[in-house]
Amino acid sequence: MKKVNVPSASSPFVVFLFALLQVSATHTKAQADRVDPLLPVCKTVGGGSTYFGVDFCMSALGSDNRAHHDEGYGALSIIAVDLVAANATSTGAKITGLLKKAAGKEDDDASLLSCQALYSGILDLLPGCTAAINGGKFDRAALSLEKAASAANECEDQFRSHSEASPLTVENGFAFKLAKLAVALLRFAS
Repeated sequence: MKKVNVPSASSPFVVFLFALLQVSATHTKAQADRVDPLLPVCKTVGGGSTYFGVDFCMSALGSDNRAHHDEGYGALSIIAVDLVAANATSTGAKITGLLKKAAGKEDDDASLLSCQALYSGILDLLPGCTAAINGGKFDRAALSLEKAASAANECEDQFRSHSEASPLTVENGFAFKLAKLAVALLRFAS
């Protein structure tokens, strides 16, 4: 049988190996410290979602500085509701501008006016939604958010039903996904 030389604990190879392991462990800890605290939340709510993905969740919630303070799913759902409100407000302003440009074109006006009413309805739902979340009535809040998601889809459908290209596809998509994100966060709120 052939004798195998095992390096002693004081050999340069073992010292190098130990140092390499220390550097690797320090590097791994530094990487873990840099991981966005939203990542586990977004993996939980968006990892299996058919409505939005982890990247959308990270981008949406990450756009609000409040989301980086680990306050739980309920607080994050309120942030998502605020994002729905911001989206609905900016979409309403865009619709107003489009209505001014389309003045006199009744086909365009009909779809835009319908969408304007739908987005106004979304904005009307959200204060009650936030109050419901703050009061621990997550089912009621989720119902309002589902109505908001449906309203965004209905706006898009208005253009399809008139065989028109929608100028609000992006906004409707964001409103829908943000509302669904808020609902998903509520499922984990306690």
